[in-house]
Amino acid sequence: MARLRPIPIPTRSPTLSQSSIRAPWWRGWPAVPATERLRANPWLGEGAALAASLIALGLRFALDEVLPPGFPYLTFFPAVILTTFFFGLRPGITCATLSGLAAWYFFIPPAPGFVIDGPTALALAFYAFIVAVDIALIHLMHQAGERLRTERQVTADLYEQQRTMFQELQHRVANNMQFVAALLTLQKRKVGNDPKAALAALDEARVRLETISRIHRRLYDPSCIERPIGQTLRELCADLLDATGAQNIVCLVDTPPVRLDLTQLTTLSLLVVEVVTNALKHAFPAGTRGTITIQLERLETEQLTLTIADDGRGMPADFDPETTRSLGFRIAQGLAAQLGGPLAYSNAGGTVVCLTFAP
Repeated sequence: MARLRPIPIPTRSPTLSQSSIRAPWWRGWPAVPATERLRANPWLGEGAALAASLIALGLRFALDEVLPPGFPYLTFFPAVILTTFFFGLRPGITCATLSGLAAWYFFIPPAPGFVIDGPTALALAFYAFIVAVDIALIHLMHQAGERLRTERQVTADLYEQQRTMFQELQHRVANNMQFVAALLTLQKRKVGNDPKAALAALDEARVRLETISRIHRRLYDPSCIERPIGQTLRELCADLLDATGAQNIVCLVDTPPVRLDLTQLTTLSLLVVEVVTNALKHAFPAGTRGTITIQLERLETEQLTLTIADDGRGMPADFDPETTRSLGFRIAQGLAAQLGGPLAYSNAGGTVVCLTFAP
């Protein structure tokens, strides 16, 4: 069977676009991204706080002859605000503390000196209240910006996940439709002009489609996303044993804790179903006991080897994989091609089917 080819899927979602995810107005100002880098360096911030305090002190001395009495903090407020905005909370508090001490010592009467009286305490309280409000507002603005940036990233990730899931769903539906079409085409070639053969072919196709339906219900169940591969394969084998009524057959599954993407897991499951179904139909004489073993091994080359073996009658001596017209064999080879390698058949106490592929 030819390898199923994916159908191109549009990549745009009609419900959500990244252009609709808007940042707050201040995030668009070029200075804001720069402050994030500056605030990431604490030592740079402390140095900037000291430099800003000294510059504000120098400017205040330069304006001392021009200003009337009563403006001890005039140049210090801007220093505190700018330091907090560009370098963060701790540098802002450092600048506010140094500026407050400098204003108290040099510009609050009786100066110079650290003298506490009623007017001085009131002036210092006023200064502390103003700088605390300024620092708090700027800090809260930065925190709000960080939260919005995080939420924006989460929204963008959710959008990308939604787009990917939409593409995967469309891709899987398209591949399933192609698989059904190919299956019906192969069944049609078996029928000829025999009505009984037609009924048998349709019944066989129905069974295969029901099996595919059960596989997809399991694989796409949200509660089963983290389910181990071994458990998935065991449940599939249990379904097959129930469907065929094979009460004397035991199915053993041995797999390492590996993860496959949804496409590979679906194809691998269909392949296992096809090979196990073939074994149930042909490997064991009616009424006899038997064992089917499914083993997945990790190789040193980071590849995986799938081995499906039974202890039944084995393959006929004249079996030739290149010339056989078996429908099940052709379907299995097509599924193996999707995983990246041909199936290898051998007799070793029964039929052994192997496939090596890259996860």
